[in-house]
Amino acid sequence: MRVGIAGAGMIVPTFLDAAALVDEMEIYAVFARREEVRKEFCERYRIPVGYDSYDKLLADSKVDVVYVALPNNLHFSFTKEALKAGKHVILEKPFTVSYEEAKEIAKLAREKKLYLFEAITNQYNPNYDKMKELLPRLGEIKLVALNYSQYSSRYDNFKKGIISPSFDPKKAGGALMDLNIYNIHIVAGLFGKPLRVRYCPNIERGVDTSGVLMMEYPDFQAVCIAAKDCGAPLSINVQGNKGFLHSSSPANSLTEFSFQENKCEPEHYHLADSPERLFYELETFVKYYEDGDWEAFDKRLDHSLMVMEILDAARNPKNQGL
Repeated sequence: MRVGIAGAGMIVPTFLDAAALVDEMEIYAVFARREEVRKEFCERYRIPVGYDSYDKLLADSKVDVVYVALPNNLHFSFTKEALKAGKHVILEKPFTVSYEEAKEIAKLAREKKLYLFEAITNQYNPNYDKMKELLPRLGEIKLVALNYSQYSSRYDNFKKGIISPSFDPKKAGGALMDLNIYNIHIVAGLFGKPLRVRYCPNIERGVDTSGVLMMEYPDFQAVCIAAKDCGAPLSINVQGNKGFLHSSSPANSLTEFSFQENKCEPEHYHLADSPERLFYELETFVKYYEDGDWEAFDKRLDHSLMVMEILDAARNPKNQGL
């Protein structure tokens, strides 16, 4: 398959390094408005074509798949245009800004029989698959707690009024959409849609720089913490009456975890052996694509829609604060 890239942000080099490990994926074109950026990407990664217009990229019949890696507020419009042009789409997280936007592009993809795939790393990670396999051995789930907090390299500038997209409320930035979304995907992927959602954010300059998200399930509570304005030891804990799962790795890479039943020795897992954290999502996309596995794509799309419902609920002022 030939891939065209829309965007030139920090995630794109990470994507390109991972794509280089996937034989079936050919990076054919990149769209970036700034000429010096286009030239740098094309030269450094040997990308044959650089476009100064998104329309030109979409008009290229050689492009099979578009990877959308733009600020959050542009995900919907750029994905919609790609689908209308008959391109399959790999869409960076978060899927869109709202559930309504997500429903619209999902409907369009399904109508046109095109693959629409959210690039969310942990859902395709072999450690995560193993966690799901071990979950029944925990017994009755009692508590779930995740913390993905890291002091952002852009936070000092943010405090000075120099606002990057990840801190810009007009571009759907903030800790919930940038970091806590990884926690949400883990919890929702393991346990499904919660009964209720409540979000307690710390707001600066109109954006949540950190916050605590509570997801209520019938028999337990899940707490998801994320911060860009402070740091803490990273953790993922799923606690049952027969044992627990624990990881101290970031929720976006999930490089390791341990499983321990009551009164037993812990079992340690390091199943994600690729040096590129995006490798597994791209490997999965290629497999589904090569197999023509519409059912698998459709199931993943339903998961992304569920997460967008949770994000909508968290961002609703009625569900914020204690």
